[in-house]
Amino acid sequence: MVWTAAVSLAVWCWLLLGQGFFWRTDVRLPPRREPVEWPPVCVVVPARDEAAVLPASLPSLLAQDYPGRAEVFLVDDGSGDGTGELARELSARHGGLPLMVDSPGEPPEGWTGKLWAVRHGIALARAREPEFLLLTDADIAHAPDSLRSLVAAARAGDFDLLSQMARLRAESPWERLVVPAFVYFFAQLYPFRRIGRRGARTTAAAGGCVLLRADMAERARIPDAVRHAVIDDVALARAVRANGGHLWLGLADRVDSVRPYPGLGELWRMVSRSAYAQLRHSPALLLGTVMGLVLVYLVPPVAVVAGAALGSAPACALGAVAWTVMAATYVPMLRYYRQPLWLAPLLPCTAFLYLLMTLDSAGRHYRGRGAAWKGRTYTRPDAVPDEG
Repeated sequence: MVWTAAVSLAVWCWLLLGQGFFWRTDVRLPPRREPVEWPPVCVVVPARDEAAVLPASLPSLLAQDYPGRAEVFLVDDGSGDGTGELARELSARHGGLPLMVDSPGEPPEGWTGKLWAVRHGIALARAREPEFLLLTDADIAHAPDSLRSLVAAARAGDFDLLSQMARLRAESPWERLVVPAFVYFFAQLYPFRRIGRRGARTTAAAGGCVLLRADMAERARIPDAVRHAVIDDVALARAVRANGGHLWLGLADRVDSVRPYPGLGELWRMVSRSAYAQLRHSPALLLGTVMGLVLVYLVPPVAVVAGAALGSAPACALGAVAWTVMAATYVPMLRYYRQPLWLAPLLPCTAFLYLLMTLDSAGRHYRGRGAAWKGRTYTRPDAVPDEG
């Protein structure tokens, strides 16, 4: 137990200093200056059965304070709840940017509905000859200056893909426990500071808010090149990087997801839908991930309890220090999400939940159940929809 706790502490010391300072939350939109002429932008919103969240999100897009030419293309992916009709009503009621609502029909084999809808939206947008495409999910609400800030930052930094991780809702007890950790774990896998460096190997994006240069989308064959991807935002970023693109990813200040996850079941499905795909459906990576989660997140509290029970002061001390470092790295994310800091020591409990979600994701894969998303079931391991 002493040696295991010592190894866990050593790993946490490395994570604290050697993993791109992933735990810091100060990676926000880079310095920007307003261009002399604002380029044309087309906003593409894939939507399937989004009538519940659209009144809280779509008006914010239509109300963008953008000095240049901008249009919104909402692609209704076979909704059964009147999403398309509601979008037209909201546009007529609120005005603002021009809105086009269209539907691409059922996706061909090998395409997820979301990416097929994105493809259709990009095809419609190309007729307007935009310089930038904003790909945003139907549950994302934008501050009035969001588009303006994104374009100014992309122009100033010469970014081909600029993405903000929207602030997810964290209001219910389960959301408070699980959601900040979701972003924390994502940043641990893909440290934001590294993504913005030219030629960096770390590559990722957040699918809810992606500003993409239209010429790069054509060069990288977006979204055709990633139509089989399980986690489409990360795959999109890799396709852009592979074509020499300059990327940036950071946390959003006023770009928020309005989708509620009131219970554990909804959050469980959100994570387990793509967790095993993140591991490339590899049993070896699954085993390594489980062992890593146990060593990094579960060993410290177990060492504290077992050391105290068995009278092993070294095990108890090493576990306590590792647990303290772990909790301290979680504090900035809790502050970003405006959550009470007493949740920080509970991170091992949340990590254990994520471990179970990952195992469930693998079990679903091997049981051949595929993934269900809004009434559409995907059975192929390379055709599972990402969140959105």
